[in-house]
Amino acid sequence: MLIKPRRRYHVTTNSHHRFRKHKNLTQHLEVKRPEQLWVADITYIGTRQNPMYLALVTDAYAKKVVGYDVSNSLNAQGAIRALKRGLLQREYPAEALIHHSDRGLQYCCDDYQEMLDDAQVTCSMTEKYDPYQNAVAERVNGILKQEFIRGIQINDIQLMKKIIKQSIDIYNTERPHLSCRMKTPEYMHLQREIKIKTYKKENPPALELVGSI
Repeated sequence: MLIKPRRRYHVTTNSHHRFRKHKNLTQHLEVKRPEQLWVADITYIGTRQNPMYLALVTDAYAKKVVGYDVSNSLNAQGAIRALKRGLLQREYPAEALIHHSDRGLQYCCDDYQEMLDDAQVTCSMTEKYDPYQNAVAERVNGILKQEFIRGIQINDIQLMKKIIKQSIDIYNTERPHLSCRMKTPEYMHLQREIKIKTYKKENPPALELVGSI
């Protein structure tokens, strides 16, 4: 699908902090199976009257949203709850997993890193502000905002949580992806035989982010 996004920008990443920033382990990684690589990001879904943020953890192979949280704050707790949800629902807990995100405070803070360490998940982070270093997460954010909740103006966070839950359920079980050979995220997550399509380029133009997954 080629859907032109509305230009609304809200800064959700603060990388100026004292916490450790990790190396990018994904640049030459070939993703071949579910729960090999998770990507995490936070996006703005609120209104001027009531700011709200959606934290997502997505499986890079299956494109399945494995963890999410809606909150009215950019503190780390929303991202932590999203990660916890994903870890509790792992299908392949014995296999090695990399968690990739930007260098925001939410992901670098001690509580988040301790949760990754306890689950024996390897941490990877973008090394500069470049959307292509976390392209899958950015694209899934865009799909949910442009295809599922576009135009919805809600000030009630409890109602927004219900809408996001319904949207993610539909997205995971009914929305096929071109990069997944037109299979749904749920289908892809329960198998590992299909080789996903990739769209990596050395210097890709910005417009390719739209509709590539």
